[in-house]
Amino acid sequence: MESTFSNYQAPVGLRSAHVQTLLPTLLRKRLDLPLRWERMELADGDFIDLAWYERSQAPLVLVMHGLEGSLRSHYATPLMQCLYEAGFSVVFMTLRGKGREPNRLPRSYHSGASADLAAVLQQLTERHQQPFAAVGISLSANILLKYLGETGEYAQLKTAIAISAPFQLALCAKRLSEGFSQVYNRYLLNHLKASYREKFLRIPSPLSVDLASIKTLYQFDDTVTAPLNGFKDANDYYQRSSCKPFLKTVAIPTLVIHALDDPFMYPSIVPNPAEVSASIQLEISKHGGHVGFMNTQGFWLDKRVPDYLTQQLRLQHHA
Repeated sequence: MESTFSNYQAPVGLRSAHVQTLLPTLLRKRLDLPLRWERMELADGDFIDLAWYERSQAPLVLVMHGLEGSLRSHYATPLMQCLYEAGFSVVFMTLRGKGREPNRLPRSYHSGASADLAAVLQQLTERHQQPFAAVGISLSANILLKYLGETGEYAQLKTAIAISAPFQLALCAKRLSEGFSQVYNRYLLNHLKASYREKFLRIPSPLSVDLASIKTLYQFDDTVTAPLNGFKDANDYYQRSSCKPFLKTVAIPTLVIHALDDPFMYPSIVPNPAEVSASIQLEISKHGGHVGFMNTQGFWLDKRVPDYLTQQLRLQHHA
């Protein structure tokens, strides 16, 4: 196990966790990339939409978004462009229900939906399009780390990066109900409610839910996410879906990038070297917020992610 403090340094004017978290959403330009969309059918009758940004004969990187994220998330198209310029093909995997239209089944994406990632990777591998790497961001970082821990040496990837992962979901839900972090709670909750309404205008909902009475993410997960996805309640969902217990069995080289001031969670949930496998490299910074990591050059992740994957490509070619 390699554990390091990140070489990311926040400039003096950008050391507020909330500035780091909020400013990219406001400042970043979403790029109009020449994408090829694909609808991948799943065995249960549902689908996942994939957006391809392809280079001929280039190693493939799969990228996933966070809670209520999409291709319009501030990090999505800029990171895809940086990976493409570094010589990679990119496929952006929208989580179930967050593609170009709502999904067909009542169930939705959720923090523990590693089976959906496994299904996509399996189909890609069968088509001889196995990704070299995957990058999970926020909620999908949890999905990715859980998948890697579940599959160990049989993971259908060579390397991975997890950014701003919510390692312990119950504590993240608690943190989002406190202080200024309630701003993020309200923002995410409004989007979750809107997604629920949009989907269940098209198909009947199996739930009887008063959305107006739901004030926190915990309540939404207890009332909607858990029952829709086969969990007993929010606590059962959080316990079974949190990636932290899976970190000891990750078997491929994996970079975990995290800021101690992430306002979506407590610093105490960040794993220490004894809690992760020898395959995980922890890069922990004092500042950076939630998927922020801005510096004087712009957005540090846009360089760090391609640099790490390029390094892994060289190491594995010479292995």
